[in-house]
This record gives sequence, structure tokens and C-alpha cells, in this order.
Amino acid sequence: MRILLVEDNEKLSGLLCGELQKAGFNIEPTFCADEALSALKTASYDLMILDLGLPDQDGMEVLNEVRAEKNAVPILILTARDSLDQKIKGLNAGADDYLTKPFAMEEVVARVHALLRRPAQAHSTTLSLENVIYDSHSRQTEVGGQIVKLTKRETSLLEILLRSTGRVVPKEDIEMQIYGYGEDGSANSIEVLVHRLKKKLQMAQAWIEIHTLRGIGYMLVGAGHEKRIE
Repeated sequence: MRILLVEDNEKLSGLLCGELQKAGFNIEPTFCADEALSALKTASYDLMILDLGLPDQDGMEVLNEVRAEKNAVPILILTARDSLDQKIKGLNAGADDYLTKPFAMEEVVARVHALLRRPAQAHSTTLSLENVIYDSHSRQTEVGGQIVKLTKRETSLLEILLRSTGRVVPKEDIEMQIYGYGEDGSANSIEVLVHRLKKKLQMAQAWIEIHTLRGIGYMLVGAGHEKRIE
């Protein structure tokens, strides 16, 4: 799951990135309104965490602009503005949740999970295809009722593919989501990762297949899927 963090305090941003990455999320930190709005125009996110006291533009203006663009990304406001009027204003403007500073990191993670569980956002905590079941909260994978041990990145890859079952996922999109802030993969890192995941799924007798479209990306289908891609 990919989260856009908009927080100008570098120390707090670093702490939030660390906690959310430990919880299994991929975080893209931005430090001003301009960076955040540019990011939203060039990539898709599962959730945005938004501070209101930004250096170049008020966070409420960012919220209004995002909703004016018909972008339905879930938005969690994190701010020092703790008055009831401000909370009501933020929620009425289109925020999905509002948390005031100071806050416990555990509560931020819990609220992120809660937002991503909302059916209206088309995000489910449990994803399944054929005999494969994945729980995005526990990050546990089962094949035929048996737990399959996957690495953190193998798990992230499986989730990305399950959320796009039957659709081609470009390799570049996978790279952006698999490798978090400050990380770089080698030229063939995604190919190696896909190969490892395929092997583990085959060994577990999973009834799903990962098709490779050379030079384009990858697609997950059920093993009974009639269409075969060479």
C-alpha cells in the first residue's frame, strides 16, 4: 500500500515514515504543498497523510484542491489545530479522518489501517484468488489453508498483483511501490523478485499464475484462466 505523506517537519516526517514502513506500508514523504500536488498528478496513492501548517500553502487549500480534482484518495489530517471548528471544517471539506498533535504513533498506524479497510475506498483487508488468501493487516499469505512464508518484498509484490488481478501492472509501478523512500533496486531486481515469488507459489501448489509481458510488466490470473501469454 502506497502512502503520500505531506509534513514539513523533517524530524516528524522521518518518525512517521519509520513507523509506517515497519507496519508494511510504502511511504513517499513530501515537505510542502507544491511537492504533494505534483506527486498526486504523476502517481496514484492508497492514502494521503496531510499536515495543515505547510510552508508554501495552507493544508486546507491542498485538501480543497485535491477534492476539486475529483481525487477520492483517503485523506488523514495530522495537525496541531485542535479546535472543534477546525475539525469540522476539515471533515466537511473532504478529509476522511482528523488527528491532532501530539499523537501516539500507534494511533496513526491504527487509523491508517481503519481508513484502508473502508469498503467505500475499494480497499479490502482480505484479498483472494483461487486457493490463495492474503490478509493485508497481518500480511499473512495462505495457500490451500496453509501459511506460506514470504519475505517483506515478496508479500508486497503479491499484494500489488492481487489488487490488480487480471490487469497488467507496469514494471515501473511495481518498482515505485516495492522500493520505499531512499531505496534503490538493481536493474533486474524486480525480475528476481517475481521469480522467487513464482517459485514459492508453485511449491505451495497455488492455483494462480504470474504472467510476464516482456518489456511491459506482470499480470496475475487464476490457473484456470483460458488466456495464456507467452
